[in-house]
Amino acid sequence: MKKFGASKEFLIGEEMEWEVVGEGVQRQIMGYDDRIMLVNVKFDKGGVGPMHEHHHSQVTYVASGQFKMTIGKETKILKGGDSFYIPPHVMHGTTCLQAGVLIDVFSPIREDFME
Repeated sequence: MKKFGASKEFLIGEEMEWEVVGEGVQRQIMGYDDRIMLVNVKFDKGGVGPMHEHHHSQVTYVASGQFKMTIGKETKILKGGDSFYIPPHVMHGTTCLQAGVLIDVFSPIREDFME
């Protein structure tokens, strides 16, 4: 695995850049080291996180908004205050029903986000 080091100890949200990663979807990489990563993902209503899978474990907190989330063969509507877990190599994706923010935690780090 390529070494990425670690982020600074303190990261001020308003000073961190947002990256456009799809129509109506932006990503803000927060703290990380080689084993864990925190990412904010902002969705406009109708924004889509297409179905995909990866070898990382993922836990996500729905900070705000409403999302139609599919994990494997199950789909649920989630809103602010809810959370979900995605095991490695399980297909998943979401459609934003009401603008909001997801807070993703990945282990290990998403190397592809750092390129």
